[in-house]
Amino acid sequence: MARKKIYTRAGDDGTTGLFYGGRVGKDSALPRAYGAVDEAQAILGLARAESGKGTELDDILVHIMRDLWVLMAELATLPENRHKLVAGKSLVTAEMVTKLENMIDDLDEKFTPPAEFVVPGENKVAALLDVGRTVARRAERHSIAAAPAPSQACPYLNRLSDLLWTIARWQEGKSLPVKSIE
Repeated sequence: MARKKIYTRAGDDGTTGLFYGGRVGKDSALPRAYGAVDEAQAILGLARAESGKGTELDDILVHIMRDLWVLMAELATLPENRHKLVAGKSLVTAEMVTKLENMIDDLDEKFTPPAEFVVPGENKVAALLDVGRTVARRAERHSIAAAPAPSQACPYLNRLSDLLWTIARWQEGKSLPVKSIE
């Protein structure tokens, strides 16, 4: 049995196929939005690889990355096909947003918030999470055109960036003290 090839050549004309059908230009609102989410997911994968398997952070990041599949499915669907999406499987729900808020509240108890602006790079994991946060913000901006209200895509991405900021600060608290250069 021949193995299916990863390439299809269907996108060589500058278009891409969408979930539940249809094609759009690769530079249109939907691919911009889900592409930024895909980029955020990849960066979170780097943070996960650095955090170590089986850690509390690993569990949190896997949960988020699975949510991002749901978000990408929604963003990769034409408006006229969104009625086919399934809540929590291919459509972001208000409950998913609330779960992020609860995670933020729980993590807030694990560190003292910084009193000043944060200079990223306290450790590698926190720095990767900060990059993920900025990409999530970009995805949020792109999602405004790709999934307008009542979609929960933008609220989800907004909370995700807050959560990633919170996780990064929590991870900075786990850094070993270093000697100051002052």
